Amino acid sequence: MSDTNAPTRARVGPLLRRAAQAEAATWRSLYVWARRRPLPLGPGDEPFGYLGVVKPILGIFIGLSVIEIPIFDVVVTHVVPWRPARWIVLGLGIWGLLWMIGLYASMTIHPHVVGDRGLRVRLSSGIDVFVPWTDVEALRKRYRSLPSSRSVQVEQEGDRRVVSISVGSQTSIDVLLRRPMTFDLPRGGSVPTNELRLYADDPDGLLHSARGTPTSNTVSR
Repeated sequence: MSDTNAPTRARVGPLLRRAAQAEAATWRSLYVWARRRPLPLGPGDEPFGYLGVVKPILGIFIGLSVIEIPIFDVVVTHVVPWRPARWIVLGLGIWGLLWMIGLYASMTIHPHVVGDRGLRVRLSSGIDVFVPWTDVEALRKRYRSLPSSRSVQVEQEGDRRVVSISVGSQTSIDVLLRRPMTFDLPRGGSVPTNELRLYADDPDGLLHSARGTPTSNTVSR
């Protein structure tokens, strides 16, 4: 007799594993960030952050969480007769606050890195791809607003496939590749890619630091 639930378990299992890995990575990032240690960079490496576009939003959510925790604590204490409810709600509130701080920390301690051998593109602790300079045809500064809020978006432009690693639904740098490359990404990583787009707070600085790679500026959205 066939197991009709097998396909569902096959899909749910990897999702749960990825969720557990992401959760653990967030708490590790919070721990590392709280210790205030310097970023682990190699000789000649230059970090470039990407937090600026979402920093105000994260700040608002963190601030609201700080305010909500005592308010909900008072409400639950006086309205819900079941005493453990207060500690459950309080625990969930503190967990949510620390999780958002952990997300901020993860994006802070995992910047893009320009090095002698190539460009390391990152997003929090979940995305980390390396593009050698020998595979980069050109870098372009170009701000784009994307239609979706997903961090990884794949588009087909004619016979070319473009992968965007966005922050706040935006990218600011186009990386044109000399040959199709495959990246280890949550979405779109198994298909050869002709162009990689990313967001950096200082695209001019990143382009200036590129090791002999042709660059250009296009600021249209």
